[in-house]
Amino acid sequence: MEKKTFAVSGMMCAHCQARVEGALRALDGVESAEGNLADKTMDVVYDADKVTVEQMQEAVANCGRYELTLR
Repeated sequence: MEKKTFAVSGMMCAHCQARVEGALRALDGVESAEGNLADKTMDVVYDADKVTVEQMQEAVANCGRYELTLR
């Protein structure tokens, strides 16, 4: 398992945070996704053999006007 912290642009409120967390948690291979609204970051624990950073970025982009980038 890997853990990475991503910056999330467009995450402005608790609803946004919940949408991004949900989009990530729905992916096979993502064990956990925990957002920090104050820092606009997302800590993600995932299995790199099952899901890629690009797949996570696509899932986040598809759930709203959000962009996931590595910090």
